[in-house]
Amino acid sequence: MTQITRDVLSDKVEDHLLQAILSGRYPPGSRIVESRVARELGVSQAPVREALRDLEALGIVEITAFRGASVRSPSKAELLEAYGVRAELESYGARLALARLSDADLEPLQSLIDAMRRAATRGDTHEEALVDGEFHARLIEITGNRTLGRVWRYLVPVARTYITLAAPGVDAIAAADLHQPILDALRMRDPDLAVAAIRRHFEIAGSSFDAAFSESVGSATGSQGDGASVDGHPPMEPIAHVLARGGRGGAWHGRGGPSGEAGSRARDATGWKRDT
Repeated sequence: MTQITRDVLSDKVEDHLLQAILSGRYPPGSRIVESRVARELGVSQAPVREALRDLEALGIVEITAFRGASVRSPSKAELLEAYGVRAELESYGARLALARLSDADLEPLQSLIDAMRRAATRGDTHEEALVDGEFHARLIEITGNRTLGRVWRYLVPVARTYITLAAPGVDAIAAADLHQPILDALRMRDPDLAVAAIRRHFEIAGSSFDAAFSESVGSATGSQGDGASVDGHPPMEPIAHVLARGGRGGAWHGRGGPSGEAGSRARDATGWKRDT
């Protein structure tokens, strides 16, 4: 049996925790206990600790000396900052990649775009975010620049994409389609067109996210116990809903509400809209 490396294992733990946070299992202010998560997933505490550090870099988790890890609500500005940084990194990456790009690299990228579109059509924003991350990771990998890869990974791109796609009102299908002009420019071996397509991708994605999420709700991040839904207490609002509400009140209604497997996924947030 193939052994799972620690990096891959911590990525899986991070993905599990992010889904739990966005779905409301760990609401803002609740603690995430390393030992409890490790027991639940059947892993040691080391990959859990590493996953929590990644989520701290993302701004979703706060780690303090005596309290440990707890969920916080990042501001809209915090989450949007990464778009500008990624646009610069990936624009540079596109120029580097074109010098090494072969015809054999193109079809796998097209397959990833097609997979994004299928996931978006199903309403599976989690799967779409994973495939989206694969697409961008592959572009960075083609550059052969390991330093660029390390800096890019520090931005936790899959997690940020997932948060964006989970925002109420974000068009997941349109988000998937934003990748086609990038690949078309790569097929043409046109670096300027590729850079323009990447910048346009992040400009549109950022503006969609900006419109969907309201202003920072740092006031909603006070201490709320030890993981309410985990310990049997009534669950609080999922973080995506708190961010979208922006602390200004207003009723939110789901289109049909969660059911079955979908009810356990953070993508339920895509079906919520605010009354006017």
